Parts: sequence; C-alpha cells; structure tokens
Amino acid sequence: MIERPSPNHDDRGGAAVDMLVFHYTGMQTAEAALDRLCDPAAKVSAHYTVDENGTVYAHVPEARRAWHAGVSHWAGVSNVNARSIGIELVNPGHEFGYRAFSEAQIAALIALCQGILSRHSIPAARLLGHSDVAPARKEDPGELFPWARLAKEGIGLWPDWIESGLGPQVLTRFGYDPEAPQDKTITAFQRHFRPQKLDGQWDGECAGLLAWLLRTAGV
Repeated sequence: MIERPSPNHDDRGGAAVDMLVFHYTGMQTAEAALDRLCDPAAKVSAHYTVDENGTVYAHVPEARRAWHAGVSHWAGVSNVNARSIGIELVNPGHEFGYRAFSEAQIAALIALCQGILSRHSIPAARLLGHSDVAPARKEDPGELFPWARLAKEGIGLWPDWIESGLGPQVLTRFGYDPEAPQDKTITAFQRHFRPQKLDGQWDGECAGLLAWLLRTAGV
C-alpha cells in the first residue's frame, strides 16, 4: 500500500462506520484521478484507490470522514460519508470508455475489503455502489463490477436464487432513497443485482431478487 494523503476529510461526528461504498474514478488516467482526490480545491476524496495493476493508495485514515459519496441516501441516512468507507477503482467509466476491472485490481480489492471488514462491523447488505446511494446522479462502479465474485469471498450480498416477487416500492425497505425517481432507482438496483439487463423496468426477476435480499438481510 502506498500512502498518498488527501487533505479532503473531516471528523465523522461520532458516527460509527457501517457502510462500504465502491466507486470508479471516471477519469482518463489513474494519475489524473489521484491528483484530483488529493487536490484541496476539488473537495473530494476517498479512503483508498485501487489501480488497475493492483496498487492500493491510501488517502484518508479510516477514522476520518472522506468526501466521496456527495448527496446520497441509504436506509434513512443522508450523511453517507459520515458512516462509510469509500473505495475508488481506477476505470475510465462510462464517459471515457468503461471497461472490465482487471484481475490484479479485483484481487487487491478483495484483500483490502477483507481487512476493512475485520476492523469494522459492516453488514453485508451495506456494501454498496455509488449508484445505490445516489441513483439519480451516479452509475458507478457500474454493471461490470464483479459483485458476485466479491460475495463468494464474503464481501457483500449476491442472490443465488429468485423468490416470490415484490413491487418496486419495496426498494425503499432495502435502503434506496424514497425521494429518488423510481426508474433511476430500479436501474441502480439492476446495475448492482441484475447487470445483464438495465432497462429501468420492474419485472419478475427483479422482484424475486429483491425478495431474496430482504429475507437474507433481515430487513
């Protein structure tokens, strides 16, 4: 791990860490992303960045609040930054040529997450993408992010069967923002749990996946 400190952080205000939020950098190069995360004028940061070659950069101590989620919401919490650790993955994103995450990058991410989860009590249902906590604004880490593989390593949830269905209004029970546009919320849910079809339309498969998630998460 390489220390590359960012000045962009502040106090958590006594909030305990109970979320882990994944992002992609969405910039053309890794160096441009690292420079921005460490630029005081940008007023953004994350706790860690994982490069495509597997190098991990540490920006903000886990005890401090990094500025990564912006305007966001999950399960009644609107100050996601205060309760989360943010990880950026180097990837140009949808704007500059979204591509699959590399094997070295994901292996390094798994090791990093396992360490974080050993230090903080973060429920599996609260390992989230930026698009989950800000569905009206964000698409990252995107439909190519390997949620299923991470779940096999004990990192997050991935449904392994489909149960009887529920309507899209129940997405708010899982944690999604009740104020976000429903089509954006459905697309964010699909991007995380049904990435092979992103149409913003609620169907039986989505309904069954949500039922499994709610039962497994106990919410």
